[in-house]
Amino acid sequence: MLIKPSHYDDEGYVIQWGRSAIPSNTLAALNTLAMDCVTRQVLGENVRIQVEIHDETNTVIPIKRIITRIRNGLGGMIGFVGVQTNQFPRSLDLGKPFLEASIPVVIGGFHVSGCFAMLKEMPPDIQQALTEGFTLIAGEAEGHLDTILNDAYRKRLKPYYNFLSNTPSLEGIPPPFLPASLVKRTFRQLSSFDAGRGCPFQCSFCTIINVQGRTSRSRSADDIEALIRANLQQGVWRFFITDDDFARNKDWEPILDRMIQIREKEGFQLSLIIQVDTMCHKIPRFIEKAVRAGCHNIFLGLESLNPESLAGTKKRQNKIGEYRKMLQAWKSHGCTTAVGYILGFPADTPSSIAHDIEILKNELPVDIVEFFILTPLPGSEDHQQLYERGVWMEPDMNAYDLEHVTMAHPQMTKVELSEAYRMAWQSYYAWDHMEILMRRAAASGEPVVKLMFLLLCFYGCIMLEGVHPLEGGVVRWRGRRSRRPNLPVEPAWVFYPKQIRIGVTTAWKWCALGWKLNQLRRKVENDPTKLQYSDVSLISFPDESEDDLDLHQTYGPLLAINRLAK
Repeated sequence: MLIKPSHYDDEGYVIQWGRSAIPSNTLAALNTLAMDCVTRQVLGENVRIQVEIHDETNTVIPIKRIITRIRNGLGGMIGFVGVQTNQFPRSLDLGKPFLEASIPVVIGGFHVSGCFAMLKEMPPDIQQALTEGFTLIAGEAEGHLDTILNDAYRKRLKPYYNFLSNTPSLEGIPPPFLPASLVKRTFRQLSSFDAGRGCPFQCSFCTIINVQGRTSRSRSADDIEALIRANLQQGVWRFFITDDDFARNKDWEPILDRMIQIREKEGFQLSLIIQVDTMCHKIPRFIEKAVRAGCHNIFLGLESLNPESLAGTKKRQNKIGEYRKMLQAWKSHGCTTAVGYILGFPADTPSSIAHDIEILKNELPVDIVEFFILTPLPGSEDHQQLYERGVWMEPDMNAYDLEHVTMAHPQMTKVELSEAYRMAWQSYYAWDHMEILMRRAAASGEPVVKLMFLLLCFYGCIMLEGVHPLEGGVVRWRGRRSRRPNLPVEPAWVFYPKQIRIGVTTAWKWCALGWKLNQLRRKVENDPTKLQYSDVSLISFPDESEDDLDLHQTYGPLLAINRLAK
């Protein structure tokens, strides 16, 4: 049994939806590896292995039914996969009934792997898991799942397994695959796969480089093509490629060439979301081929406009002088650009954050901005240094969701940083700016209706649902008894009327927001001068003329000082 856990909201309820926003690539990867174990009969010819997978973000886990089925069979194992730091407390709570029923439970993912990779001593939550009888797995499962299954079957599971020193090659390994029944539980029926793992950069807030390494490991173009064709056969054609930086995948070109073949010569639909770095426009043919392959939704880790903040976190690959050129290059191909932007760097203040957001709005042709609070995730260099120095960090791992303040800031109180985070969303997604975003899209050949849909999702999740859009979905539900154990279970006569009231009110607000945005879209699309629209963000200036922009007026001198210091 493979389960991708969710985590608790601020009221202690598990975040679950009728349709969740994005699929779990780790769940897809483990599903394929487990099915490969079934095919190879790793437990022997006479032992039948049955694989069942659940994503708690869009499914209520049937704990009692699972326990009954395992007891009525010859045994079983529960595997919590892809567990992030904020999901670790939920994993422990969800796993306890299985342990009490004498069913082994293993937990893997970035939290466990990050702690094993970077800490000399295990933190209290990891020690608690070991004490309670959970088995912890650090590292990647490829090449090791046979061992775990055999040990579980023979009731000899170890307290933990550490595979971090043995990062597997991905060539010839069955790629991640989810059946259409699970893909349909995601928003827009989106599936995912990793074309490669590892990242060459050194960002101090990142956990990937310390868990998956800094050496690029790629799947072959043959494997990716086979995966896509298998998905096309079940009607799945939208994919999120989860590589931390697809532009640095050494096999990006042959992989894109196969996708171009599928789209242009065979006529199949193919839509891709990719993550790239801010210098990807310097790679010859990359943007052109990515667009031809179906990459019309691009995510970039912009993180900050301040060169000092970028240098302080070792994100030296980001060059603010290239931001506009890179974004304009994607925009000129009709692509939708989304960027991640981190608040809470040491130099940030409420006023500097507000100022930088105005630069984002006015001078960079960005469509969607995803705001995050700087968080010392276990597995990152930031967390390691704070942990070893004994600096206070939030002890509740459920708060490590990039939306809550989890460490002290030198210039802002916890309340001030939280308020700056809330105001950032309100400022960027102000009504007048959303109209500007639609006008830029219309002038650039980007489908305005698609952008309207994204604005609805991002603004609505934050303002109406109170969760980050990446944890969002369609139709939120709350289970009365799935509340965090340290909080009381509300009486039925209180809980259900309240949930009905919340559901009706929220649904009405969603409809009203959708109607208003659609009216705005119609206004923009019916404007006969829409193709003539332009603003500072869309204009390409000679390099020397860009010095007059607020971006360069604010941070150009600091960038020059940093260059001289080198």
